[in-house]
Amino acid sequence: MKQLLIIVEDDKSLNQGLCKALADQNRQVISCQNIRSAREQLALGGAALVLLDINLPDGNGLDFLQEIKATSPSLPVIMLTANDTDMDIVEGLEKGADDYITKPFSLSVLRARVNARLRQTTDSAAEQLHENGKFCFDFDHMHFTVNGNAVELSKTEQKLLRLFVENQGNTLSRSFLVDRIWTDGAEYVDENALSVTVKRLRDKLDAQEHIKTIYGIGYKFEWLVK
Repeated sequence: MKQLLIIVEDDKSLNQGLCKALADQNRQVISCQNIRSAREQLALGGAALVLLDINLPDGNGLDFLQEIKATSPSLPVIMLTANDTDMDIVEGLEKGADDYITKPFSLSVLRARVNARLRQTTDSAAEQLHENGKFCFDFDHMHFTVNGNAVELSKTEQKLLRLFVENQGNTLSRSFLVDRIWTDGAEYVDENALSVTVKRLRDKLDAQEHIKTIYGIGYKFEWLVK
């Protein structure tokens, strides 16, 4: 299967040049000149990497970066922009960018960085599959089973489960979970929303004994019940 690379750049000639430079027999490159079209492409699924400008005609690329990372935290995003101050670079990386390349740039260096990031993605793909006991969680393909039976999870439930799995055995505070799950900029999230999401996840996974409530603090996920 070909790797899907999405380029989000409003300069048409530069976009075309990037598509030509980065395409090969094992890779499909999709050209987008605004956030709207990029969002539509991402909704189709299968993207392996996003190359993203900041100054776009219908929005700020950094805001779109945060939107991407909120729904697909493992999807690599490389910023490619004329915003080249130290403060710009720090802001981009702190908001979730996996790499930050400033214009003007060398095409050979860009290709090398894209290839390196895609290799890392390929090497770590197996890490997105978690199997233990009755559970099998495939976050890349959003496929989750309990005792071999498929379970449908909402985006919010998937984000919560990923946090539990990646922090297996550790107690996670309610405030930490709320901050990490509801990342859409909402000023206020009802505390009850987390309790409801935890209950639904427990019920769907039959994980009442695996997802433990640590009263007064938060929750802890354990693969094996003691």
